[in-house]
Amino acid sequence: MDAGTAQVRAALGVESSKVTTRQIQEALWYYYYDVDKSVVYLTTKFIAPAPSNKKKGSASEGEIYPQQVSFAAFFSDMPWLNIPKARETVFIEPPRPRGGLLGGSSTTGKVSKLQALAAARKKKADNQKTEQKQLHEATQKLSSLSTGPKQTESAKENIRPPTVVPKETTDFGDVAATNTSQRMESETAKVGGQIQGRFDSTTDRPADLPALTSPSSIATPFEFAAPSPFAQALLGSINSPTISTQRNFAFPYMNLTTSVADAFAAPSPDDVVLKAQSQASSKKIAANTAKKKAESGSKDGSKDEGATDGVKGLKIDDTPLPKSKNIDVLKEFSKAKSKKSASFVVVGHVDAGKSTLMGRLLLDLNVVDQRTIQKYRKEAESIGKSSFALAWVLDQRSEERSRGVTIDIATNKFETETTSFTILDAPGHRDFIPNMIAGASQADFAILVVDASTGAFEAGLKGQTREHSLLIRSMGVSRVIVAINKLDTVGWSQERFDEISQQVSGFLSATGFQLKNVSFVPVSGLHGDNIVKRSTDVAASWYNGKTLVEELESSEPMTRALHKPLRLTISEVYRSTQSPVTVSGRIDAGSLQTGDALLVQPSGEKAYVKSLELDQEPVEWAVAGQNVIIHLSNIDPIHVRVGDIICDTKQPIACIDTFTAKVLAFDILMPMQVDVHRGRLHTAGQILEISALLDKTKGTVLKKKPRIVKPASVARVVVKMATKVPLEAGQRVVLRSGGETVAAGLL
Repeated sequence: MDAGTAQVRAALGVESSKVTTRQIQEALWYYYYDVDKSVVYLTTKFIAPAPSNKKKGSASEGEIYPQQVSFAAFFSDMPWLNIPKARETVFIEPPRPRGGLLGGSSTTGKVSKLQALAAARKKKADNQKTEQKQLHEATQKLSSLSTGPKQTESAKENIRPPTVVPKETTDFGDVAATNTSQRMESETAKVGGQIQGRFDSTTDRPADLPALTSPSSIATPFEFAAPSPFAQALLGSINSPTISTQRNFAFPYMNLTTSVADAFAAPSPDDVVLKAQSQASSKKIAANTAKKKAESGSKDGSKDEGATDGVKGLKIDDTPLPKSKNIDVLKEFSKAKSKKSASFVVVGHVDAGKSTLMGRLLLDLNVVDQRTIQKYRKEAESIGKSSFALAWVLDQRSEERSRGVTIDIATNKFETETTSFTILDAPGHRDFIPNMIAGASQADFAILVVDASTGAFEAGLKGQTREHSLLIRSMGVSRVIVAINKLDTVGWSQERFDEISQQVSGFLSATGFQLKNVSFVPVSGLHGDNIVKRSTDVAASWYNGKTLVEELESSEPMTRALHKPLRLTISEVYRSTQSPVTVSGRIDAGSLQTGDALLVQPSGEKAYVKSLELDQEPVEWAVAGQNVIIHLSNIDPIHVRVGDIICDTKQPIACIDTFTAKVLAFDILMPMQVDVHRGRLHTAGQILEISALLDKTKGTVLKKKPRIVKPASVARVVVKMATKVPLEAGQRVVLRSGGETVAAGLL
């Protein structure tokens, strides 16, 4: 900046004394240190400014605007001015309609029937008005004779005497003026001198107004406003008397007669009815209270009934809204000779044919008719998935049908001669493992579907077949039926069947399954071989074992925890016609009946069982192991979510955020972030510490507080969750991290 300032001063030479250093620096800053431009700017601005072009004699110094011109000259070039007369618009008055009623003739000619009828009605109406007017005049004369407070002298002085005109000169305008005068006089008499009259008989009323009639005539009131100066200039002289404006008004209904005012003194018919209803309800409440007091007095036999009832009234009524029948559910269940119920989950690698296998099973058992399958086949062919028709029996969602994979747990029911089964079709894709865990937590045993086609079995053994086997064992499932599917694609090869059986047996035994609880069945889900009926193919004649349905019937469900407190995990929440809050799920323990009071955890809200449904039929009670639909009442839907636990109000499940679990590690474990899964419930958590490393068989402590846990090892870990969730000892949890199952075990 200093160097630029020196250059500018050198360029200006002698003239540099006419500018300051600040002006030079501002010019340099503005012109980005361009010396030449800065010199030109300083010369033209400060050293030798250009002379102004203003002439001295053109106008005076204070003159800003030019000489004013006329508006006509200013708007002379507008297109809407100077229009020739020939082009101007001529407004012609429209023809008036002919006189008479509905096209009849006017004053001349014959009167139509409608005109005569209208004239007769008008005459009748005029006669009625005259009669009413006479009746009102008589009523006013009687009301003036009524006893009332005597008026003061000042009020009497302010009352204007009414003026009377003959009746024959009164027209509509006369009636309006008459009514106005009458109302003003009444208001003046009531208020007592505070209100000035609108028109005085001599000075306030204009000269051209007609004389007023007696104050007894009744018509629609008209109030005259004071004329504006503009109206006075147009219609009258300024010196003429003006009409004073009313500033004060009387209270409404002050000038009504006694008969009119008395009409509203008594209660209305609606008031009478409402009063009678309230008295009847209060008598009913008092009778109920007296009855309750009498009952409590007879039971207790105490003298101080009032004090006891007062204390009891402070307690919250815990009676169920739907009345319970107090059924002995366990006794009724032992008496009932119903079929045994069992649930099984269908697991396996993606595209192993799980949904198609179950669809064929339902079709062969006549749960689904052939017409429905034909409809599904036609719809599947339209999108190029003709082989998915049987799978659509369980895959009902549009997204599942378009993608060709099961996403959520699909449920269905069927019955055999001895057992009522519930199918839980689990998704095989690794992205939907949480849904598979929810299905496995409700199952008594499992069907592991294995794809026998070349290369598919090997891929599944490395994929979800292995993970699903680990998960169902971790969830407490001990009975597994291995359905080797698609064996018809390899010509019902017995060698392929034996190879797959050996590999799966070794894997399942290593996982923890006992081989006596593992069965193998060669099936074809697409054609229905060995599912319900034996295969008629000659190539499959080497298999003489049980069919899939026979293996299911020979499987025994888990022992029911009937005598434990109620525990039900909510798997679905929706709104139905019977209740705004309807839940479904499998009863893990205990029993319930219609009218029971329940507790929903973790919200802690109480609800009541309005009704129950089992297999789409209403029932009075349900026990552990059954998949039931509960219609709840007296609870807001925001307090009920999928994964919550419904429990007994007297023995509720605790909500905790930290627990200790004995887990089997599937991957390396260390203090890290995990997702905790228990049925439908899943929440974020963290492994705080690893307490000890345990022996697999004996359960003894091998090492205290190890840093890590290797795969296939058993350890005791402490997990802290982000929120409090309902958990208790004995429940099974699964720990996942990064989309992989890392551990599972018992609390």
